[in-house]
Amino acid sequence: MPTVTIRPAVEEDCTTILRFVRELAEFEREADAVKATEEDFRRDGWGPQPVFEALIAELDGAPVGFALTFRNFSTWEGRPGLYVEDLYVTPDARRYGVGRKLLAAVAKRAVERGYRRVDLSVLDWNPARGFYDRVGFRQMKEWLPYRLTGEALSDLAAEVGTGEE
Repeated sequence: MPTVTIRPAVEEDCTTILRFVRELAEFEREADAVKATEEDFRRDGWGPQPVFEALIAELDGAPVGFALTFRNFSTWEGRPGLYVEDLYVTPDARRYGVGRKLLAAVAKRAVERGYRRVDLSVLDWNPARGFYDRVGFRQMKEWLPYRLTGEALSDLAAEVGTGEE
């Protein structure tokens, strides 16, 4: 049985992280949607004000997956949490428990920091939904995700004058 290890990502992993993001986007049928660059990951993961953390999963020393998280905040709990933006394991490595080990490492970070929850989103057609159920995640059927991007984001922002309102 191959050895699975999980370690914190380092700046030198930016190439690998971008490759995994592209593979995930291809799986999610959005291959052309990735605009991120290695420099984006360097700046926002290892720059003066990091906004995300990542974990790298290795199978016998070779990278086979990652989890990218950022801190969120629950006003009801009065505590931060972690949001899993991306969780990806290469198809050949999925049978070795890599995804579960990545999520266990995310959960450990959350618990050690006193965070009260870990959140993520899953496409409705993604067969990994069963995996998330088995790990213990629960679909929040009453909460619907909304997003503001592109022209709608710019238009709404333009409604504010030059001063704070």
